[in-house]
Amino acid sequence: MMKRKAVKSIGVLIIALSLGTISAATGADFSRGLNAYQNGDYATALEEWMPLAELGDDKAQYNIGLLYYSGYGVLRDEAEAVSWFRKAAEQGDADAQYNLGVAYNEGNGVPQDDVQAVHWTQKAAKQSQTNAQFNLGVAYSEGKGVPQDYVRAMSWFRKAAEQGDADAQHALGNMYNFGQGVLQDRTEAAGWFRKSANQGHASAQSNLGVMYANGLGVPKNHAKAIIFYRKAAEQGLPLAQYNLGAIYRNGQGVPQNYVTAHKWFNLAAAHGVVEAVKARAAVSDMMTPKQIADAQAAASEWDSKH
Repeated sequence: MMKRKAVKSIGVLIIALSLGTISAATGADFSRGLNAYQNGDYATALEEWMPLAELGDDKAQYNIGLLYYSGYGVLRDEAEAVSWFRKAAEQGDADAQYNLGVAYNEGNGVPQDDVQAVHWTQKAAKQSQTNAQFNLGVAYSEGKGVPQDYVRAMSWFRKAAEQGDADAQHALGNMYNFGQGVLQDRTEAAGWFRKSANQGHASAQSNLGVMYANGLGVPKNHAKAIIFYRKAAEQGLPLAQYNLGAIYRNGQGVPQNYVTAHKWFNLAAAHGVVEAVKARAAVSDMMTPKQIADAQAAASEWDSKH
């Protein structure tokens, strides 16, 4: 199951679209509210944005929803946040539509409702809201709120991936890798994994390591597999830690090193990788007590830094 993207917070978008909005009737100023927010003065931000929101300014409504969702300057109130997101969403604000879809998906501030989640997510996705495009792809991939449809999932993942979204690029790689909604194409899969991996996506890095280790869609190359396994393992991805341990145990592309193998198996085992538990026990049988102690110390040191 893929993890969906969460609520979009205040960011560059509102600055670009709404800076300088002023209400002659109230004297409220969006930019003063934004400056206050950026300085951590959430009460003043709310004071500036509320009159604008009550007059129907969709960006002010959206931002007030975020203040309530985060509990900035007000008591955290997800139902109140959803109320303001809805006002902005009904005016066509894509980020508010996206956040409303997230609220329905997670049951935050409203009863959980997959159909409503898709309804609002699709509205945002059709406005090229990248997070919404990805989440809509997940909905079609898993058949939540809509009939399962890998072709449509593929279509929405591609839209987000072409906008540079790393999660969507990884998802698209998986679709090509397993032939879901498209003819299986390991070369294309590796290409999308690489785009995502280059943005630091740990699972994509791990998957690209698997492709290089096994010669799937790319020439077999253990040295390159190690590079990508290590990138993912250093981010704490347990499966990559296990695979990196296996590389060192077998001496593939690196000198065989049981201490380093044990270290990575130990870290993966601590996060529930059953194969790592077995591999750690097997490699321990070929190590001296000092080597085991050194490996355990190395794993503890890694944990303390992460």
